[in-house]
Amino acid sequence: MFYKKEKTDYKEIIPGVKLKTLTYGEKTLLSEFLIEQGISLPKHHHPCEQTGYLISGALILTIGDETYEVLPGDSWAIKSDITHSAAAIEDSVIIEVFSPVRKEYLPENLL
Repeated sequence: MFYKKEKTDYKEIIPGVKLKTLTYGEKTLLSEFLIEQGISLPKHHHPCEQTGYLISGALILTIGDETYEVLPGDSWAIKSDITHSAAAIEDSVIIEVFSPVRKEYLPENLL
């Protein structure tokens, strides 16, 4: 599968958080998130391992009991079923990989 960058097709998954699935295979899914300044993602967990990279902006990221100030160029890995949350200090662009594929993030499930 090949993905050509477009500025359309983002889906708002919660107010202030937009998601676009860039590409996916049998075992991984690559996504881009746009999070508005001041928006918090509540504590949650899921069976997918999650690896992320902050393109721009700034976040406070909590993974388990550890909290980090995340700046552009920083990255993280969250094991499956570990509770985590995030708060956007600035408008932020994040790239994340999920394994296994998060079926709810497949394009046909985002309609």
